[in-house]
Amino acid sequence: MPQLPKVELHLHLDCSLSYAAVAQLEPSISREQYEAEFIAPPQCASLADFLTRAPRGFQLMQTREALRLVTEDLFEQLGADGVIYAEIRFAPLLHLLEGLTAEAVVETVDRATQTAIAATGIEARLILCTLRHFSAEQSMETARLVERFRGSRVTALDIAGDEAGYPLDAHVAAFRYAAERGLARTAHAGEACGAESVWETLEKLEPSRIGHGVRSAEDAALVEKLRREEIHLELCPTSNVQTRAAASYAEHAVDGLYRAGVSLGINTDTRTITNVTLEQEYARLREHFGWGDAELEACNRAALRAAFVEEPVRARLMAKLEGA
Repeated sequence: MPQLPKVELHLHLDCSLSYAAVAQLEPSISREQYEAEFIAPPQCASLADFLTRAPRGFQLMQTREALRLVTEDLFEQLGADGVIYAEIRFAPLLHLLEGLTAEAVVETVDRATQTAIAATGIEARLILCTLRHFSAEQSMETARLVERFRGSRVTALDIAGDEAGYPLDAHVAAFRYAAERGLARTAHAGEACGAESVWETLEKLEPSRIGHGVRSAEDAALVEKLRREEIHLELCPTSNVQTRAAASYAEHAVDGLYRAGVSLGINTDTRTITNVTLEQEYARLREHFGWGDAELEACNRAALRAAFVEEPVRARLMAKLEGA
């Protein structure tokens, strides 16, 4: 069966290093060590437990050369997976341990992305993340970076990290700053915490998309709001099982949310920690929910409609999806 062309909006750069990339950056790491330290088990104790694997990636991404290599590596993975459009997110402030400035980090990934787009034909944009445990100053610095790189491949602001461990309060000003300047916004919510977290995030940060949002299904009024206002959910089913946001794949809310008319797309989240491709996600959706090409194509169209990309590019990619 030929691969469907795919759209992926929720993809963490620093959590998607192949073993080949890791071995280039740190030749002493064996495949066994990679599998033990970079890849999480099928079910972790919690999201916080899952996130303990994340530093293994970003600790290796502290130079311009390493950032370029990891970006190129990710595009190779996307090409093998049939992805035609991706939004790649990362937290610039995690890559300053060896003297790079935040601006240099963003510039390096942006240029590497531009080069990879030209080389592969895969269209892509970048999302800059603040993190739940960051200070208000760090969040504002991240928002200002999105503004500073407006017009490049950088296209939006996100907040990620330990949802249950840290409140939103320190980050409201940064998201307000982004909103006042017309910058696109997405935000992780409804993963480690329930529907109330999604309500709070929508109220305080006003994103047009929610990263994960799987636990929105716990509140019918929230599901209706998402449907009515076309707030897109960036769903990551295998990751949600891994972090215990869903008890099992068969019990994941993706099918119910889709049938309820919520705009949603399918994503890997972290291709290393979760150890999954989109092709594998699609196979699991077919197996557990009886999805066919029609449902998967509808999710890709919904994701592309919600993408933070210029209209001419969106139209060109939509023609690719609809011509498949």
